[in-house]
Amino acid sequence: MSAPSTLTPLGGSSALDEETARAELYGLLSQLYYAAPGPELLSALRVAVTEAPADGGFLQEPWQQLVAASRALSDAAIAQEFDRLFGGVGKPEVFLYGSHYLSGFLNEKPLARLRTDLQQLGLARDETMPETEDHVAYLLEVMRYLIAGDDVAVCNLTSQREFFSTHLQPWVLQLCDALAAQPQARFYAAVSHFTRAFVSVETQGFDMLD
Repeated sequence: MSAPSTLTPLGGSSALDEETARAELYGLLSQLYYAAPGPELLSALRVAVTEAPADGGFLQEPWQQLVAASRALSDAAIAQEFDRLFGGVGKPEVFLYGSHYLSGFLNEKPLARLRTDLQQLGLARDETMPETEDHVAYLLEVMRYLIAGDDVAVCNLTSQREFFSTHLQPWVLQLCDALAAQPQARFYAAVSHFTRAFVSVETQGFDMLD
């Protein structure tokens, strides 16, 4: 598993079916959490139509906030915000790793379980990438793959629900809380707001499968 793939952010296109829209949103969030968004991605966000990016109006307001935040801030300001929140030497202001939220430490048992589950899905981290597999961007990218991938043996709703409920749902809202509590988070406050709404929609959708 390498760095998140380059995906076009959604702006409410009715031409995309629901599953494609879900995959695109996971891919977009993966990019935003993996690195400071580049000019191409931010340009696409700034011209996105501010309608619901997927079926259901619940996502419309947080999507509007995300697009508005991308328009209100310069590329440089967003890049600096990313570095202040997630980078730097030593402890970051906000951790992006699941193990931190699930166990209080990095590289703990949740990461070991994740690696086992990724192996069962036929996935592995690209060794050239510095982040461990429990980085939120990697987990979001796995979800994108489980929705949009061609291997029907693993790319199906059952795998999506199991991976989501085990490796994202238990902690990702804590990440959203941490970002929302950061006074210096402007763009990423909007990202966290949209993440929370999208996770809520996904949780409800998976619950309906029972």
